[in-house]
Amino acid sequence: MTSNDPTNTTEPTDSTNTPAVTGERAEWLETLAKHRHFLRFTARDLTDEQAGLRTTASELCIGGLIKHVTGVEKSWVDFILNGPATMPDFTSMTEADWADRAEGFRMLPGETLAGVLADYEEVARRTDQLVAALPDLDVTWPLPKAPWFEGDAQWSARRVLMHIVTETAQHSGHADIIRESMDGAQSMA
Repeated sequence: MTSNDPTNTTEPTDSTNTPAVTGERAEWLETLAKHRHFLRFTARDLTDEQAGLRTTASELCIGGLIKHVTGVEKSWVDFILNGPATMPDFTSMTEADWADRAEGFRMLPGETLAGVLADYEEVARRTDQLVAALPDLDVTWPLPKAPWFEGDAQWSARRVLMHIVTETAQHSGHADIIRESMDGAQSMA
């Protein structure tokens, strides 16, 4: 019998008979699953329109936050696999490039909450498979060029996972505030 529950450490994580995930990797998967749950739970029972509402002074909406976290996680997993060439050179981005990136924080016409959540689930599945299968969490790459990174800084796969967890947790809190402002519902209380 197999399980698709990434926090289950007694059975394979997928149908390819991958060995059980234990130790540090199981802890990463459990922590990611917990914070992903809070973010997804914040979107419970929302319509597509509600998922795109800005209910605070910020530009953020719940659907846009889920899109952003999805993109961040996908980009950083690509970085773990292939290094900084998979990411833009943030130091040479134009205003138009930054405007395009800002679209990742909004629900755009034609996007649905179900679609955003499905994309997030697919990215999460890919990340979980990588955590389970990566031969070494110490694999390290130089960071992409960005004004917020030191020029010669490097991150290990482990450090990248820490960043993904931090982003997910931070934006889960943002989503909780947006949802509470919308209808009083709380996700993390």
